[in-house]
Amino acid sequence: MGYYGVFIGLQYRNDIAMMKVLDSNVYEKAHLLTIRIPVSIPYMNDDADFERVDGKFEHEGEVYRLVKQKYAQDTLTVVCVKDYEDKRINQALSNYVKSFTDKATDQHSNSKVTINFIKDYIPQAFSLRSVAAGWTTSVTYNSFHNILISTFTASVIHPPERA
Repeated sequence: MGYYGVFIGLQYRNDIAMMKVLDSNVYEKAHLLTIRIPVSIPYMNDDADFERVDGKFEHEGEVYRLVKQKYAQDTLTVVCVKDYEDKRINQALSNYVKSFTDKATDQHSNSKVTINFIKDYIPQAFSLRSVAAGWTTSVTYNSFHNILISTFTASVIHPPERA
């Protein structure tokens, strides 16, 4: 799981902390954002007061936490606040993932990949040398050729035909 588990743990800890702050009404009133959504729901009674809701959403790169909502006169009024910490955690996770997936490519990268790929299949000879004088040995990899011999193709047995 690695560092991804750390990021999930940070998000969980932030979720718990934000719920405590929002439940206790200890947040900056100046940072609140009010969204009014016109929606007509038949047989829905109007709410007298706001009720506490929990949730989050992302809009244009900003993360918002739902604080409270109220339905009155065919309008749903949602009050939310920006969650800067959640945005920071998401950005750190994004940067972590980019660190090993978004490598810059240049013109010569394909040739290097081809050379490195071919090296795996070309037999190479190397020698082992001891620090002590007196012996040397060479090790050579066996190369296998993918050539089919005609005797193998003739030995394939097909199932008998049913009458």
